[in-house]
Amino acid sequence: MFEIGFSELLLVGVVALLVLGPERLPVAARTLGRILGQARRAMQGLRTQMEREIDMPAFDSAPLQRLEQEIRQGISLNAEPANDGATAPTPKENTL
Repeated sequence: MFEIGFSELLLVGVVALLVLGPERLPVAARTLGRILGQARRAMQGLRTQMEREIDMPAFDSAPLQRLEQEIRQGISLNAEPANDGATAPTPKENTL
């Protein structure tokens, strides 16, 4: 993944020793190791969940399609509401 050789790692270690000092370097290395471990575990968990989602069995949509057909048969979208005398609109008079 990272193409870092031994000489680059040695250079980073010397710079870290100079910047942090010998007292704080072990604490910083431990903290960095802990953070990298948590990142690896999080990535592994994400990978596992993605594989589990991909390997899920196919969703059977036949029952949902039957339910949709039953609902469409029960509801007629083109039917007009029944007009009874109470709700019938009254015609407007011309007042010219």
